[in-house]
Amino acid sequence: MYESYVPGLDKGKGLYFLFIKAETKTPGGLVARPVLTSYYKSEHFKTRPYDPYNVYTSPNETILCPDSFQSMYSQMLCGLIMRHEVLRVGAVFASGLLRAIRFLQLNWRDLARDISTGTLNPRITDPAIKERLLSDILKPDPELAEFITSQCSGENWEAIITRIWPNTIYLEVIVTGAMAQYIPTLDYYSGGLPKACTMYASSECYFGLNLKPMSDPSEVSYTIMPNMAYFEFMPHDPATPPPSRHAPPRLVDLADLEVGKEYELVITTYAGLCRYRVGDILQVTGFHNAAPQFRFVRRKNVLLSIDSDKTDESELQKAIENASLLLKEFNTSVVEYTSYADTKTIPGHYVIYWELLVKDSANSPSHDVLNQCCLAMEESLNSVYRQGRVADNSIGPLEIRVVKNGTFEELMDYAISRGASINQYKVPRCVNFTPIMELLDSRVVSVHFSPAAPHWTPERRR
Repeated sequence: MYESYVPGLDKGKGLYFLFIKAETKTPGGLVARPVLTSYYKSEHFKTRPYDPYNVYTSPNETILCPDSFQSMYSQMLCGLIMRHEVLRVGAVFASGLLRAIRFLQLNWRDLARDISTGTLNPRITDPAIKERLLSDILKPDPELAEFITSQCSGENWEAIITRIWPNTIYLEVIVTGAMAQYIPTLDYYSGGLPKACTMYASSECYFGLNLKPMSDPSEVSYTIMPNMAYFEFMPHDPATPPPSRHAPPRLVDLADLEVGKEYELVITTYAGLCRYRVGDILQVTGFHNAAPQFRFVRRKNVLLSIDSDKTDESELQKAIENASLLLKEFNTSVVEYTSYADTKTIPGHYVIYWELLVKDSANSPSHDVLNQCCLAMEESLNSVYRQGRVADNSIGPLEIRVVKNGTFEELMDYAISRGASINQYKVPRCVNFTPIMELLDSRVVSVHFSPAAPHWTPERRR
């Protein structure tokens, strides 16, 4: 698709950070895994024919390594060695590309040492990676090592992507929906390179293609592919109460969609899903021939998301309740709370604001106890979140910021001053409006982080 928009892509390579994730098994013994992991591990990927428009700097061995550190390190090493051949840089999600930049910030010294000496970091123990890199790719290059050191040793990392990979034409990452929060950071590290969003898909089904991949992220519309599944749409109007739980939902076919209206996506797939509610809210923007085009609006009921994790209000509430149990012996309770997904750090992490009621100041919870509250919340969150924390390193430790008493009353006063109804006001369980976050941060009295990673192992799905 890209060759018609960006000439010359067959003259270089793509530095894409691609990874496999842990697999689980169903009670019947079937392997369950994300669609990209299934694809990368398939013979279709491993024995794919040569395509000059789809050449990676990362050998298959580096992508198929289940250890996230070894996989990232070896892919970054290959990308640095082939830096003049790189024409585009990317990952599946924007958060993944930023995680790669952070990895470079933390490990450039070891990478430069490997390149200078032609030897491989002893932390890389995967036999397939070692054989491929040492036999075909890694050779002593002190000049390149010196260049990497000169670029990475300073404090200024602005436009680091184009400084290290000077021929990069664009970034290929998903920056629509929740990933839009990463656009300013990507602009900083890339010097404002275009960002191509190619398709809209999930593990359940591929949905749509972006027929104008080089368009600005705010203007991206996906054209639905009606041959991928049977698509139906549930009209979504936030101002209209949902139907009774016993009433069948009204579904609209592809041909009957209306431009400008929002719908929840419902699919019936060849794999056996029948009228499956994906949970995505889409807005129809037009038609390509008879196929509707739409923009991704948001995930239904999702409050927090950093990578592929999705935490809704009920799950956050349950995590707060579980963590609050640790405060009981101190005669302390959580009066109010709100949250936001902090993407300024790499990897991003959840921030929870707590206002506490301490009934006995002589027996208030200690700093360590509140740290344990962070971990208790993480233990209560879903498996996808915990996998991101433990196995993928795509999410940082959860943070609790304790605010002064009366802070949430100030928050309400601020909302009312801007026109909110005092009778209908509810504390927002997730915030991203700068003045509100500034108000909350100005009232913080202590900051706490999870002291350890939560428990996670590949579980059998039930």
